[in-house]
Amino acid sequence: MSTPDNQQDRTARDAGKDTIIQLIRRLASCNDIPHEVPADPCQMLLSWFEQARTSGVYDDPNAMSLSTATSYGAPSSRIVLCKSVELSPLAVVFYTSYTSRKASEIESNPRAAALFHWPHAKRQVRIEGGVKRVSEKESDEYFNKRPLLSRIGAAASAQSAPLASRDELITKALHVAKSTMLSGGLNRPKHWGGYRLFAHTVELWSAREGRLHDRVVWNQDPTDVNRWTSHRLCS
Repeated sequence: MSTPDNQQDRTARDAGKDTIIQLIRRLASCNDIPHEVPADPCQMLLSWFEQARTSGVYDDPNAMSLSTATSYGAPSSRIVLCKSVELSPLAVVFYTSYTSRKASEIESNPRAAALFHWPHAKRQVRIEGGVKRVSEKESDEYFNKRPLLSRIGAAASAQSAPLASRDELITKALHVAKSTMLSGGLNRPKHWGGYRLFAHTVELWSAREGRLHDRVVWNQDPTDVNRWTSHRLCS
């Protein structure tokens, strides 16, 4: 025969089960990613990017982790700034020194992966694909828009090259600055420019309670950059 205490415990357990069931059912109505998945990820990616940019909660809402690998498959990652998201074909553009480790790996193995993470919206975006240099004209145009100190830094630094001391880099920067003041301008150094990562695979991830996250991956048709197939994934 059940005692009053046992009955209370069972009632409490049943109430707890009901609460969990209700919570799980409510997750079905959370549609950060629509139930009817878009034919391609382009507009959703751009929308998430713009919402992060205008949220006011990040110093660098366009920061992304960029992963590259050597020709024999050894990976490396670092944070870079995405300077544009382009559509048709879907791509992200970033700039760096062509002497850097990332550039060296891209030149020998022209594939990369990028990751955006926007904690305020509990979202992340993964992008994988091939990488090519942007045109010299594009690099020139972007370089000329950069703050002067950033341009001086790019000209002075042979990124990833060994230094005897930090003073060596500062001395180089001072030399470039003085030359710039005398000449009245600073052209883009040939060792600095942009890359375009063409998205062949895109995954949008939206966090949900209980780790029942919503994930959708799109894969681009290799014969048509505007055609994609999609699949929802288990979290």
